[in-house]
Amino acid sequence: AAQGGKTSWELSVQVDLREGEMESMKFKLRVKGDLHIGGLIKYTKKPTDWSDHALWWEQRKCWLLKTHWTLDKYGIQADAELRYTPQHKPLLLQLPNMKNIKMTVSFSSVVFKAVTEICQILNIRRSEELSLLRPPDDHKKKKKKDKNSHEDIWDIDLLSRGPGGSGTRKCTVVLWLDSSRSLMEQDVQEDDKLLLRFKYNVFFDLNPKYDAVRITQLYEQARWSILLEEIDCTEEEMLMFASLQYHICKLTISSEPLDNSNEPEIDEVEAALSNLEVTLEGGHTDRILEDITDIPELADSLRLFRPKRLTLKPYKEYWFVFKDTTISYFKNKEASHGEPIEQFHLRGCEVVPDVNVTDKKFGIKLLLPVADGMNEVYIRCDNETQYAKWKAACILASKGKTMAYSSYKSEVKNIQSFLQMKSLAPPPGQAAPDLEAMEMNAECFVSPRYAKKHKTKQLTARILEAHQNIARLSLTEAKMRFIQAWQSLPEFGINYYIVRFKGSRKDEILGISYNRLIRIDMSSGLPVTTWRFANMKQWNVNWEIRQVTIEFDQNVTIAFCCVSCDCKVVHEFIGGYIFLSTRSKDQNETLDEELFHKLTGGQE
Repeated sequence: AAQGGKTSWELSVQVDLREGEMESMKFKLRVKGDLHIGGLIKYTKKPTDWSDHALWWEQRKCWLLKTHWTLDKYGIQADAELRYTPQHKPLLLQLPNMKNIKMTVSFSSVVFKAVTEICQILNIRRSEELSLLRPPDDHKKKKKKDKNSHEDIWDIDLLSRGPGGSGTRKCTVVLWLDSSRSLMEQDVQEDDKLLLRFKYNVFFDLNPKYDAVRITQLYEQARWSILLEEIDCTEEEMLMFASLQYHICKLTISSEPLDNSNEPEIDEVEAALSNLEVTLEGGHTDRILEDITDIPELADSLRLFRPKRLTLKPYKEYWFVFKDTTISYFKNKEASHGEPIEQFHLRGCEVVPDVNVTDKKFGIKLLLPVADGMNEVYIRCDNETQYAKWKAACILASKGKTMAYSSYKSEVKNIQSFLQMKSLAPPPGQAAPDLEAMEMNAECFVSPRYAKKHKTKQLTARILEAHQNIARLSLTEAKMRFIQAWQSLPEFGINYYIVRFKGSRKDEILGISYNRLIRIDMSSGLPVTTWRFANMKQWNVNWEIRQVTIEFDQNVTIAFCCVSCDCKVVHEFIGGYIFLSTRSKDQNETLDEELFHKLTGGQE
């Protein structure tokens, strides 16, 4: 029939009754095109409470939530099949600790809002850091009981990996749901299973006072990423993570009630300085702290290696001076009053640890941005103290900050405690553990690769030895240390996708981190170029050819199509991280949802 406002026609509507009532019923209504959705709902309702029901258009996969719109405005014709159904439906959610819970969730709100509601129920702050993803198709599970825990440990088949196997970049299976569309729009059905995970790896204002659930779930996600080898770590680091897991396991099953009274309070002065720092960041105020504070400098004899330069000695000793955000090096200390041999400007660089505590190797790899890619520089320190000071200074300088900032001292302490945890020798005065008296299922605390590499007794002994370094930590402190150590891994927080850059004839890997994009050669696995979000001017997507284009400072423009995922996934990661960078401690916890969708939704 014609779709004028005066011509009537039959519309098919299915009504889903509420749980416990009769099965759904289907009937036809005679309507006109100028009928409002609200009027249609009135025809459909029964006298009972239908406040959660809304109309769903099956063929178009969209909710008809604008009740003031007419059928004509929505484009609804006689062939449309509408469903009057509850907006909140049951969903099986798997938490980061692998526990499954059944929860009633909004199927009509966009995923971003649905996750906010889920996190409110679970008492997880900062819901913007989490999202929902589909379980992998091959998630076959075998139960494996852990002697040290009341929980079941699950062996989960590893997700699909990138080219080259172990030790190369692992390309992410794209399973994240679109944050700007509802569950129903993405074919999620009632009672389906979805995974709740931390998606954006910037954990803002992580505070033991308010974040008990958030810290526990974050620890669990970190733990599984280590056990499933989703992130690479050295054997030394694996043993450190294993000892922390063992310690947390012991404290968790302890019969003693949890006592948070011994948890460290946040130093008021440190907090005030941090707030001052947040207030001063951005704009032209970066140097205010430097104007009122004497900026510390570092000067030391260190060793340098430039891999691209022809040299017989891999490392050569020089006198290094760290001032502001720049490293200069000289032939010797006496020459430091003159011109340096070379200077490294660290703003925007990548700082990668190159450490093996057992072998007394304390190296820092700097990836310095240049017009045509990255320059690699290796600096070798003599000891832990020297390494902690220089690495902390490099990390701050990469963000454009100097050692005058209050976070410098805490950064040094974090690095030192991280090194101490990696040290396998027990601290002086502590006896070695009585191995016969201890019972441990050591394989539960390391990845399968390391479990196969060592005999159980040997692995148990090494974990217990490493445990001596952290045996006095409280439960929350141990979880926080685990999270911090996870964040310190070189590949932490990077998602890898296969892309094809415009003008290139081969596929390459694009790494997306919280502050940068990394172009990686697929055959070698080495970074080619890094672009920082801070230098982005604008980005957009050509939805017809599914191509992402990004403009940076200094007239640098890149464009690529996604091979291993939809370009919307990459677009959302970039926009999401930029959105998260706008958070500050002086704001309340109300999120600017409109800004999030503006940055992540695109104009599809």
